[in-house]
Amino acid sequence: MQWLLTMPNERLTKFLDQKVSELKQAGFAPHIRVLSGPNSTKSFLDGKEVLVLCANNYLGLANNPEMMQAAKDAIDKYGAGMGTGRMIMTYDIQNELESNFAKFKSSEASLCFPTGYIANLGSIWPLMAEGDTIVSEELNHASIIDGCRMSRKVDRMVYKHLDMEDLEEKLKSSQKERAKGKTMIISDAVFSMDGDICKLSEMIELAEKYDAFIFIDEAHASGVLGKTGKGTVEHFNAYGKVDVQMGTLSKAIATVGGYIAGSENLVYYLRRASRPFVFSTGFLDPATCGATMKALEIIEREPERVQNLWDNTKYFKKGLDDLGFNTGVSQTPITPVVVGPADKARELSKYLYEEENIYVQAFSYPVVPKDSARVRTIVNAHHTREQLDLALGAFERAGRKLDIL
Repeated sequence: MQWLLTMPNERLTKFLDQKVSELKQAGFAPHIRVLSGPNSTKSFLDGKEVLVLCANNYLGLANNPEMMQAAKDAIDKYGAGMGTGRMIMTYDIQNELESNFAKFKSSEASLCFPTGYIANLGSIWPLMAEGDTIVSEELNHASIIDGCRMSRKVDRMVYKHLDMEDLEEKLKSSQKERAKGKTMIISDAVFSMDGDICKLSEMIELAEKYDAFIFIDEAHASGVLGKTGKGTVEHFNAYGKVDVQMGTLSKAIATVGGYIAGSENLVYYLRRASRPFVFSTGFLDPATCGATMKALEIIEREPERVQNLWDNTKYFKKGLDDLGFNTGVSQTPITPVVVGPADKARELSKYLYEEENIYVQAFSYPVVPKDSARVRTIVNAHHTREQLDLALGAFERAGRKLDIL
């Protein structure tokens, strides 16, 4: 059979040529390295074995044998997938996972989504109506920003990063301007580029004072914050004070998906009102369910994983600081090495990969503010001290060679 070829649309081709050229000129055309095996502390990227120091595999669960076996067992029982949406049919293993996750988050119920991004898109706007107000943190993740943008006929305000005085001013303004309607305060728990933590205690006080409710994005907090890794609510001992907890299954829990945790009514409503949930097909497959439930069991059973994560974080962060690197305001395993110009960050990432066999990714504008480009390191629980010492030595050599130190 002979295929008929059509000429590409001239206007679309011109648009794409221009945009690709702009991205390349701005240096925003990174090579995405290819992983050819398990993601661990040492992995094969582009066919080369390197020390990975930028993965969100916080607790080292991505290759856990128990989780892999649980995934296989679930496939043996349920098959590869369901082939329909959860509003038509749902596996009992999917319901069991959501029940277990609600317990993990100390909430009445939970609801899973295909990804964390979709969890935000599918939960923010259904909770808001005409006359309501969203007060959003300045450095919130793109998925929060997009979820807020989808909230039509809703007043949207942005408060300065971690500035509780500015948040209060925005809440005062909201209270004056709205005759009725509710107010949402929405924030990341851990900020992904700087590694600092939201001021949840102060946010709760302001929410109570101005009759607002709190929506927290736990993407980098679940499995990380709190004595046993339960997240921000455990970290701040704020049980019953956060109305909506959202997060991912794809970081510390090391599977794939997103979730919303909160009241029974919240989950009941979102099951019917969240279009991404209602109209998505085939997500939360049996293998993911099996592996995720096993991950929650392991985190409960082995709290030393969280302790190892924080011991490694403190050790590595102190090492970078002692060498004279700028690690910003990080309070978590996310530790940026801020170097300023975008080309310097790219040089640092390239040198570490090519000369030291260490992989850390560079980030520059528009992902981070101009002149604050950085490589973002993320220490995991299963990095050894020998590996961290090797990395610190490599950073020191790179810093001196590239005139960063």
